[in-house]
Amino acid sequence: MAKEIHLTQFAKHGGCAAKIGPDTLSRILGRLPKFSDPDLLVGFETSDDAAVYKITDDVAAIQTLDFFTPVVDDPYTFGQVAATNALSDVYAMGGEPKIALNIVCFPEDLDPDILGEILRGGAEKVREAGAVLVGGHSIQDDVPKYGLSVTGLVHPDRIYKNFGCRKGDVLILTKQLGSGVVNTAVKAQMASKEAEQEAIRVMTTLNKKAKETAENFTIHACTDVTGFGLLGHCGEMAAASGAVIEIGVKGVAFMQDAEEYARMGLIPGGAYRNQRHVKDLLDAGNVDEAYVDLLSDPQTSGGLLFAVPQEEAAGFLDALRNADLGTKVSVVGRVAEDGTTPCIRLIDRTGNLRDKADSLLDRADNLLGKVDNLCDKTDKV
Repeated sequence: MAKEIHLTQFAKHGGCAAKIGPDTLSRILGRLPKFSDPDLLVGFETSDDAAVYKITDDVAAIQTLDFFTPVVDDPYTFGQVAATNALSDVYAMGGEPKIALNIVCFPEDLDPDILGEILRGGAEKVREAGAVLVGGHSIQDDVPKYGLSVTGLVHPDRIYKNFGCRKGDVLILTKQLGSGVVNTAVKAQMASKEAEQEAIRVMTTLNKKAKETAENFTIHACTDVTGFGLLGHCGEMAAASGAVIEIGVKGVAFMQDAEEYARMGLIPGGAYRNQRHVKDLLDAGNVDEAYVDLLSDPQTSGGLLFAVPQEEAAGFLDALRNADLGTKVSVVGRVAEDGTTPCIRLIDRTGNLRDKADSLLDRADNLLGKVDNLCDKTDKV
């Protein structure tokens, strides 16, 4: 490559922040004809991460594709991020990636060696996932774009879906949030090197180990947190499950400096589209606006969000931490109710402490009342 090229300068929006907003998608998909097939186990009706089609009683095929514009400047790293993101959909459905095809859009006047580096980064992630790369399709375009179409396999009885969470379930996220905010800061040349490196490390970490760890536990629902942010994906889970989901804001793990950048207003436009999408579901209470922005932040190659029974949550957390994922695992919330009108309720630490304090005061009042009653009885005796 003769000279250094900044790939992010070609695109107004990078990575999963370039996705069409969920409101627009819902309107468009709602106009499409309905498809019916007894072997179609998961279609697009519940906005799940991939389609699943039953092949035999023991084998189902998972089909997905994902591609986007550059989220980093380095071509090799861009290829890694895009491939990791595409492979994640198969893990989110409980499957194993098997076959991948490249999807490429590339400007005619750019050095072909740049494309070679993008494809090399993607190929290495496909190999790391244990899948095989078998070809692809390319077109000329003014803006570089790259991704994969991926086919995976799963047992029909062990499919993860983005609905089915139950009252009492604990919500566990396997990667820290903030890639959209950090990448916005990088593009504005305001990010620290440490924050940029953490974002790249998280975006290039496969969700393979997290999915393999989950196989030993009960999973009521699962999705990967990507372009619609934690709020958007929780909204899909709540709506499809008829559940009230509470997110403990201060329990969520964020990338280095992400909170600072959010308070500076370095918010990608996709975050506001995500907030508009969940506005009818969201009860933000008194939570700081910066945290609402971070929870709406479109993630590129984000972590898996699991809904697990409360009695298994501690063991699952220990197993994830012992699996050496290379990312931060956090308990982000719980399912407060099911079988009801869906809602996402944000709880901050101050609110929790206030609730506990009120509860303690109520108990103290009750105890004092009992003491007064005992004193009255003693006086009568």
